[in-house]
Amino acid sequence: MQDAFAERAGDDNVRKRLRDAVRGKPVTKPVFAVYDWFVERRSIDWPSLFALGLGQIMHADVIQYTRPNLRIVESRSLTNGVARRDVHWITDVGELHEHYLGEWRQEYLIKGLRDYVIMKRAMEDTLISATVEYFTHKDALAGDNGITVAQMERTPFQRIQIDLAGLERFSLDIAVEQPELMELLELMNGQKLEEFRAIRALPIEHIKLWENLSVETIGPLLYRRHLVPVYREILDILDGSGKKLQVHYDGQLNVISDDVALLGFDGIDSLTPPPEGDMTIAQARRLWPDKFLWLHPSLTCYDMDKDRFAGTLREMARQAGPSRYCMMISEDVPPDWVRTVPWVLDALAGIGLEMHN
Repeated sequence: MQDAFAERAGDDNVRKRLRDAVRGKPVTKPVFAVYDWFVERRSIDWPSLFALGLGQIMHADVIQYTRPNLRIVESRSLTNGVARRDVHWITDVGELHEHYLGEWRQEYLIKGLRDYVIMKRAMEDTLISATVEYFTHKDALAGDNGITVAQMERTPFQRIQIDLAGLERFSLDIAVEQPELMELLELMNGQKLEEFRAIRALPIEHIKLWENLSVETIGPLLYRRHLVPVYREILDILDGSGKKLQVHYDGQLNVISDDVALLGFDGIDSLTPPPEGDMTIAQARRLWPDKFLWLHPSLTCYDMDKDRFAGTLREMARQAGPSRYCMMISEDVPPDWVRTVPWVLDALAGIGLEMHN
């Protein structure tokens, strides 16, 4: 199973088309696919969209953690009719708490300097192992209508900022390099490298880091100081394994575009042109000629009329082509999906052949 895009019957299924695009063959019919997260959580008529040609990008956990210093306790309730979930991280040096309303986090685990110490204790002595079992299961579900990517948590810098401390708390502490934060970051960086050593031997090809990077939240100096060295060590671990690393970079990237060009990422996931992003597809292709571009049409495009939308998609394909790209639903399902998703599928039929012949 080393090739996650293994040959399947038929020439027009999503799996084969995406496999061919990843391998650099000319794109004659761009893939349009949706994250499995939305399929699992949005109650819309997915079977009808799949029947029209929409594909699916599956994500599978391949890392397992055993944390002997941590006990997690969850409880559920209702707040003004909205589902509430409370999560307690309990250690022998203290307790952390966060809660969610619906899908959205309302409170972060780390609220002060002492909480970094508690989080470090929770992470200490973690045992890391890798398994292909869930990947195999998700890949079977994808079938000819999709592909499966091994998903990894964000690199520690991004994880602490986005998931554990939040932007405000993290920004204050990283600016002065609070020792409590730096010690946690050092521990988690070491464990992240251990994760990649563990998956190097797995029979998978494509790996995704859920970075959710918008460089305006950290700036290029911190990116180069804290993220680039970790990326280089990860890529060194994967070197020679045949594995390809993609990063979920869905924000402002122009000021680090030269840095990204020098890193050995195979693909940029959820690349979004203006107005959300600050790089056109043409700029991205010029700067990153060999990287696979997982393109996310801006949600504002779905407000266009059909002909204008089709023209926008053709221009995206022209700028990205002739190979190594696809299109995707990765930020949210378009509100008028019943009309606009079929529009996209109609527009993409033959676009690659039309644009690049």
